[in-house]
Amino acid sequence: MSDAYTVIVIGSGPAGYVCAIKCAQLGLNTTVVEAWSDDKGKPIFGGTCLNVGCIPSKALLDSSHKFAEARDDFAVHGIDVGRPAINVASMMKRKNKVVTQLTGGVSSLLQHNGVTVVQGSGKLLAGRKVEVTHADGTKSVLSGDHVVLAAGSEPVAIPPAPTDDAVIVDSTGALTLDAVPKRLGVIGAGVIGLELGSVWGRLGSEVVLFEALDDFLPMMDAQVSKEAAKVFKKQGLDIRLSALVTGTEVKNDAVTVSYTEKGESKTEAFDRLIVAVGRRPRTKDLFASDSGVTMDERGFVFVNESCATEAPGVWAVGDIVRGPMLAHKGSEEGVMVAERIHGKPVQLNYECVPSIIYTHPEIAAVGKTEQELKAEGVDYKAGSFPFAAIGRAQASGETDGFVKLLADAKTDRILGAHAIGPSAADLVQQMVITMEFGGSAEDLQLMVFGHPTMSEAVHEAALAVDGMAIHMPNKKRR
Repeated sequence: MSDAYTVIVIGSGPAGYVCAIKCAQLGLNTTVVEAWSDDKGKPIFGGTCLNVGCIPSKALLDSSHKFAEARDDFAVHGIDVGRPAINVASMMKRKNKVVTQLTGGVSSLLQHNGVTVVQGSGKLLAGRKVEVTHADGTKSVLSGDHVVLAAGSEPVAIPPAPTDDAVIVDSTGALTLDAVPKRLGVIGAGVIGLELGSVWGRLGSEVVLFEALDDFLPMMDAQVSKEAAKVFKKQGLDIRLSALVTGTEVKNDAVTVSYTEKGESKTEAFDRLIVAVGRRPRTKDLFASDSGVTMDERGFVFVNESCATEAPGVWAVGDIVRGPMLAHKGSEEGVMVAERIHGKPVQLNYECVPSIIYTHPEIAAVGKTEQELKAEGVDYKAGSFPFAAIGRAQASGETDGFVKLLADAKTDRILGAHAIGPSAADLVQQMVITMEFGGSAEDLQLMVFGHPTMSEAVHEAALAVDGMAIHMPNKKRR
């Protein structure tokens, strides 16, 4: 295999930088073009995830959870700390430090692997050429044997609630609030809205989430969504379904939200409003009309199952292509593309990509939901087990939620796994591995799970698939 290929990657988020590092490891001459820069003109790596998405939000989620634990839960453990107070400035300083450490780490990894970095905005031209517009307005053109588009995504804006970076903010602005709002409105009760709402709700905000859809978390298994709604209500989150925001008015450092709820017009006042209705691919000006790359009406680049575009030698990965906008999905697409450029026909198994909501308790899933299996006419069997019956969960005081497994009625292969509860993200990853190897409910039944651990809920759920759970009464099977 020749190592003379040249690869140009536009974007250094999880999809882009991972692809670039993998290409370099395979001996390919690799260049990354990155538009973001600091006040000194140096590239900022890591994209949305590391800078204004996954990492800073998780840092705030962790800080706010520790605060809520100290305020609400320490006393039952015999720990008397008095009434804790939150220092928002210190919390933000810690969040920024985490971001700086990780983005700096990506910079070091690119350098260590010999990846060339070009600061500027990249645009694909015909013939696998990339035009780079630099910070000073000058332009240069790079040429490669392969070009990988990894430009990421950006928050969706809506006309009824234009952001002003002060009173009405998007998901990025919600990560930099300098005080805890007394009343906080959130437009959108999806992943981003729930996570951001949880952060400020734990710190003392009265949080109202406006969700235009009639169903709560419709992409999740219905049983999980129902449990989540119950838990979040108990935590104090006010989730309004069928609530469509129709307008906003900012006045005196506050905002009045107009909305319809089940056909009835209403208004409500808030100190701050977060617009979290989703994200869209950042494909504007990413490629020229004669580049050979095409996209759909929503701005997603057309690719095949291997992330190849319709233009020879041009690939697209991450948030700008079909499928869920997940950092880990984009990273593995980057690896797949690097391997394919190098000549190895690697294929990503999209059926085994987990989805996670980092609320507390966590919500995680992989594979099919029960409603999907019913709609597809699949003959399946289901088993679930509550954390309330797990010794480790009882000892930790984290008994909300359950683990649920879905298996094929004939082959016994795991078709889907769902969890809401402590360590749900890590428990579902066990199911990802099981499904990747074609594992069955019986395989899990016969495995030895450590005691006491949260993982025992996975074991018991697998046993419950066949009505054989040990630590709870089983439903009679017909």
